Amino acid sequence: MNIARATLYSTAATAARLVAALVVVKLVASFAGPEGIGKLGQFMSLMSLLAVLAGGGISAGLVKYVAEYREDPAKLSRLLASALWYALCASCLIGCLALLCSRPLALWLLDDARYQGLIRTLAVAQLGIALVNYLLAVINGFMDVRRLALVQVLGSAVSITVALLLSAWLHLYGALLALVLGQVLWLAIGLPAFRGSPYFRPGMWKPRFDREMTARLAAFSIMTLSSAILSPLVNIAVRSHLAAQFGWVGTGYWQAVTRVSDAYLLFLTAAINIYYLPKLAATHERDALAHELLQGWRFLMPVVVALALAIWLARGWITRFLFTSDFALANTLYGPQLIGDVIKIASFVPSYVMLAKAMTRLFVASECVFALTYLVLVHLLTARFGLVGAVYAFSANYALYLGFTLVVARRYLERP
Repeated sequence: MNIARATLYSTAATAARLVAALVVVKLVASFAGPEGIGKLGQFMSLMSLLAVLAGGGISAGLVKYVAEYREDPAKLSRLLASALWYALCASCLIGCLALLCSRPLALWLLDDARYQGLIRTLAVAQLGIALVNYLLAVINGFMDVRRLALVQVLGSAVSITVALLLSAWLHLYGALLALVLGQVLWLAIGLPAFRGSPYFRPGMWKPRFDREMTARLAAFSIMTLSSAILSPLVNIAVRSHLAAQFGWVGTGYWQAVTRVSDAYLLFLTAAINIYYLPKLAATHERDALAHELLQGWRFLMPVVVALALAIWLARGWITRFLFTSDFALANTLYGPQLIGDVIKIASFVPSYVMLAKAMTRLFVASECVFALTYLVLVHLLTARFGLVGAVYAFSANYALYLGFTLVVARRYLERP
């Protein structure tokens, strides 16, 4: 399957996920305005953080090794059993910790102890979310893009239904609760789809510890966790800084623009995740790898530039449609944010060499360094330019990261 076909299948799934996310954003904007959008961002960062920790951070590693072992039933069976054991243990541990810390988390992230019950619900839901991520990673590793799209489309439809019902009943609280329950209910779609696949075997549901496979997944999870943990933590720190400097309303403007970026880039990042990670993991010749990287740029860069330009031209209408007229001041932030989006996608293609080839130490070090530079740039540039400095920092940091990933990819390809 080539990247064009993978993108075609993933587009339907991504569109469904995008609609589900935008429905929640619209509901929160209507009920709580810019302040609610700022707090929505904090809660979603917490969800992302706990979901990755609860799954042990092995999703990307599971995709990689399923792609490598799918022709070796013995190794594949050991891998899947070990991955399930790993995910179940991690989800129980993280769920318990989140339960114990529910009140401090509610006060720290949302400035309101009334959200403690919501945090507790999220903690209990970690087991279900970890199982969903396990299923999706296995299906992705087999490059079963059509089945993956089916699960995501139907799961998103369930999420939208839950969001509409709960927000009508509980307003902002209900919209946030729907984010949690909607994720868990994906199991009702994912389990039958997985069991009906041609590669399903009953032994895949027997978790057990395997030292070799656990070590491989653990090494890979260090890379994934460094990225997946740092990203929401950094975003939480940025929102906290912006809230302290410009209030939750200003933070809501910044969050609105970043949500628009996340929404349209979801199409491209989904295609990269679905196609490139298993493809690069299974590609061992350096000439073939270089060809895949060039093909990625040729396909993705014109698309992201066109999408960014369209978003910029229609920014006023998009803001009114997705949010409300109260968000008009957010329109001044789009320009530098969209430039940063283009640079971000350009950097993602070579960065996947580190993931696919398990460059653990280099990947972890780079994630830590660029998380730190982003925070520093946000503090420096917001002090100099105001709220728009946060999006200047985003663009500048990804420009630095692009230069770094190009150097890494070139050195790997030139290695004898």
